[in-house]
Amino acid sequence: MSATVSCAFGSPWALATAVALVTAWALTGHYFDYSDAWQLVINTGTTIVTFLMAFLIQATQYRESKALHLKIDELIRAVHGARNGFVNIEALTDEQLEALAKDLQSYGAQTKILPIAHAKAAPSTRRKPAAKPKRNRDARGTREPAA
Repeated sequence: MSATVSCAFGSPWALATAVALVTAWALTGHYFDYSDAWQLVINTGTTIVTFLMAFLIQATQYRESKALHLKIDELIRAVHGARNGFVNIEALTDEQLEALAKDLQSYGAQTKILPIAHAKAAPSTRRKPAAKPKRNRDARGTREPAA
């Protein structure tokens, strides 16, 4: 449901509606003599919308984060030689994550880092541009008949 609401409130139609409502409110100010009640309408409306949008953003970020974790878990499962202990790692406590980070840092310190080869030494992976077809034209610039 949050994905549907998020799409609806993020659409250009939602922005146009919000601009129309604020414009209508501003134009009615003269009619209501710019009273406190007139100002309270926009203040209350914007406060409620802001409050609800904070929860909507949180729900959307949680959903996207969960989907990203599932994708990474699938990659870990699919890669031969990857440590499956990293699947669902987000469920660990902060202390467990800190201990794992220290373990990985010490592992990284023991690993020899290989230098990156210079671009000149590496074979080119770029494709060569296709050769332009030659035109059969005579000196006057007209096409020669095909033989």
